[in-house]
Amino acid sequence: MTSHTLVPFDGSPQSEAALKFAVSEWPEATHTLLYVADPVTTGFRDRALPGGSTAWYDNARDRAQDYFDEAAELTGREFDTRVEVGSPARVIVDVAADGPFDHVILGSHGREGVSRVLLGSVAETVVRRSPVPVTVVR
Repeated sequence: MTSHTLVPFDGSPQSEAALKFAVSEWPEATHTLLYVADPVTTGFRDRALPGGSTAWYDNARDRAQDYFDEAAELTGREFDTRVEVGSPARVIVDVAADGPFDHVILGSHGREGVSRVLLGSVAETVVRRSPVPVTVVR
């Protein structure tokens, strides 16, 4: 029985599908939304590489809060939330291992072929390394 899920959430259609699935499949469970601020991609998106300044982190936290607000609107529910910094796949696995979670539900970006080989796959890494069951929603 799933009682506490971890749902990585970045506002993408894939993460929205994963959240909708989690809420519909386990309506009584506690759902924690996780936003991972990747210093590399966050820095490029904000046109400033992370350094001594915490501006990039503040921007990422603000973006995460906007996504969490969207998730609440989308589902009509409130959620526990977390913002962590690092490589998304590693952070998701670490949070799943250290928390009270008994299931991870994440969206797949559906990369195939060369882009999957070159860029890797967060979902694939989480599936291989997670200490708890993982559901990937397409």
